[in-house]
Amino acid sequence: MIRFPISVLFLHAAVSLSMPAWAAGRNAKMEMPDFTQGDVIPANAKHDWNLGATGLRGWMYCDMLMTTDARQIMVTEVKKGSPADGNFVVGDVILGVAGKAFSIEPRSEFGQAISHAESTAGGGKLAITRWRDGKTDEVEINMPVMGNYSATAPYNCEKSQKILAQGCKVLAQQMESAPPHIDPIVRSVNALALLASGEKSYLPLLKKEARWAASFTSDGYKTWYYGYAMLFLSEYVIATGDKSVMSGLRRLALEAAKSQSAVGSWGHKFAKPDGRLFGYGMMNSPGIPLTISLVLARQAGVRDPEVTKAIELSAKLLRFYIGKGAVPYGDHDAWMENHDDNGKCGMASVLFHLLGEAQGAEFFSRMSVACYGAERDTGHTGNYFNMLWAMPGVAQSGSQATGLWMKEFGGWYYDLARQVDGTFVHQGPPEPGFDSYRGWDCTGAFLLAYAMPLKKIHITGKLPSKAPQVTAEQAQSLINDGRGWSNKHRHRSYDLLTDAELIQALSSWSPIVRERAAIALSRRKDAPINDLLKLLQGETMNGQLGACQALAMMGQRGAPAVDLLIKLLDHKDMWLRIKAAEALTAIGDPAKKALPRLLALMLETDEKYDPRGMQQRYLCTCLFSKRGSFVRDVADADRKALYNAVRMGLQNQDGRARSSISTLYESMSLEELKPLFPAIMEAVMKPAPSGEMFADQIRVEGIRVMAKHKIREGIPACVTYIREQNPWASEKRTEELMQILLTYGNQSKPFIPQLKKIADYFEKDEPDFPQHLMILKAKYVRDTIAAIEQSTESPRLIPMK
Repeated sequence: MIRFPISVLFLHAAVSLSMPAWAAGRNAKMEMPDFTQGDVIPANAKHDWNLGATGLRGWMYCDMLMTTDARQIMVTEVKKGSPADGNFVVGDVILGVAGKAFSIEPRSEFGQAISHAESTAGGGKLAITRWRDGKTDEVEINMPVMGNYSATAPYNCEKSQKILAQGCKVLAQQMESAPPHIDPIVRSVNALALLASGEKSYLPLLKKEARWAASFTSDGYKTWYYGYAMLFLSEYVIATGDKSVMSGLRRLALEAAKSQSAVGSWGHKFAKPDGRLFGYGMMNSPGIPLTISLVLARQAGVRDPEVTKAIELSAKLLRFYIGKGAVPYGDHDAWMENHDDNGKCGMASVLFHLLGEAQGAEFFSRMSVACYGAERDTGHTGNYFNMLWAMPGVAQSGSQATGLWMKEFGGWYYDLARQVDGTFVHQGPPEPGFDSYRGWDCTGAFLLAYAMPLKKIHITGKLPSKAPQVTAEQAQSLINDGRGWSNKHRHRSYDLLTDAELIQALSSWSPIVRERAAIALSRRKDAPINDLLKLLQGETMNGQLGACQALAMMGQRGAPAVDLLIKLLDHKDMWLRIKAAEALTAIGDPAKKALPRLLALMLETDEKYDPRGMQQRYLCTCLFSKRGSFVRDVADADRKALYNAVRMGLQNQDGRARSSISTLYESMSLEELKPLFPAIMEAVMKPAPSGEMFADQIRVEGIRVMAKHKIREGIPACVTYIREQNPWASEKRTEELMQILLTYGNQSKPFIPQLKKIADYFEKDEPDFPQHLMILKAKYVRDTIAAIEQSTESPRLIPMK
């Protein structure tokens, strides 16, 4: 457990955000207004906040997706008849609560003040420092007394019970006349919350919702909608025994199972008939709820081999991330910036719990507990799913974990999102430009957290958790593991730790803590290399992994560890082998002697422990990627070992792994390439089943190298690929492919009839593609046809065999 300095704890208490690198540059810097000096809310800053059950909404300053610098809240709305009505008007400025000016972060301070006011000790009195027209006053508003959050909230918690009862009552009233435009995810989650309450009076309404879910279909975003509609429907059938909707549940389950990709994933849409996904490929955020819903559909009575196959394929894919980091966006490396990413660790904990797999349930639950505040506050496109799946994941570790998580973050955050009538709003991240869920009703999402103690449905704990139940001390340790990171100060807190503290952190159970410690050590001029060598030789796997992570960031400074790292390439644990390989790659020239063993590892497969060839995938990056240091040397390696490694790599499931091998093509002569052309051709004609967004690179480069050496079979391969390429960014790729084809001169004339058909297809028939880009692609092809017809170049072609 890391013990941060007091300054760091205050830094972390100020809520900040996990912002992906692609978003950082978009958040333009704005000056912080001083409303007491006549400043106004900037025109481009529209995100205000619900301020609990006061009836107030307010705007506060945000910088780098953080509200920690704000010290004022401008009131933007006062609901009529609310506790604030008569005490506040739009334009008032809130400067503090409980007689103290804001000094840490207004959202958390205001939320905590609400929690206190609603407690027995608070007596329903909320004191707010109000500025109006140059005058500052202390204003007291009356709040309903809800009670205290217990030390194990929401378990054994009177306040949680009251919030659940109040919220469900209003939610049911609203659902009676649910508007037809409500998002299917929101509708399903709201229905799940009512079902989780166990209140029998809601059954007629739930029956109506079940009939809606059973007949649900969609032309877009099927994976997202089917997952949550089926999740509700499955839980409903199990909880009520109502079999009248089973045909609909079976239809949903089989459609989802049969449209899974060949590697066990889903994207925005169902997979194509060839088992590949559309567009940019795999997305775990809809995929894990779909898998959970299939597990529950099977339990509800949908017995079909397709469903069982889909569950196992998905679980096989997700098991890889156990112990390695947060479940990522798609078929990528584990997410290492935060302990959760869009709630996918919470989802995974629930999934592995339902599958009876304790290891996965425990790891991802721990990750969920350590994710709050700075880490929990956002996610790709918004934080709806991060909030929805937080408590189901945390609760797998028991009531001590939930209680401390609520004390640290959930209690005040939930209280700030709760409105006067007991419903909940979607607060979103501070910067609304990255929030796709703006305006969503979050009542069901938050009420599910309060329904956990009732254990009425599976996602709220109907079955005893498979994960070990942590003690209060263990829970506090997990909370501490989540400290020390903010979007605005990503390294500062770890930089304040001593070498000894960072070395200790490298042995943490948490890959995220290890990563942050490794970064901090790599930033030090005199890094403790000898201590890292001791960790490499130690007996704890986490310590060895942490040392590898640190050495990988130190580059050639890690040279003294080369021999120990090479020894780890023979370790029985695959992940440690991979981390050792990454460290050797980063060290570079001093680690050249590891090349023969790394090439040999490319051939070693293990269907039981590495069914998706992940070791090979990472080694492709180490050996062939331009980011690696061995790419300059690998072409000079032993021919037989190199050829075998290339052939294996070109068959890897992952498109990006395959694409890294293309770095070899330019550096090898025709004679060197001849033994590889069959494998290169196969990689062109048979696309990788995963990593769709990157799978085209190796195909284009294969066509390019065949054209460079005028391989005869490259012409039909190029023409075939033009028609079959992934539509994603194909307007750019089509122009590139036409330029490659032109290098064959008039030798391409026999394929002009096929090219004409392709041009017609692009212009008239290509589905789900912008028309102006279809026309552009067709023009590229027709211009190329004309150029081929006029070409006088007739290069000599070489047969591949």
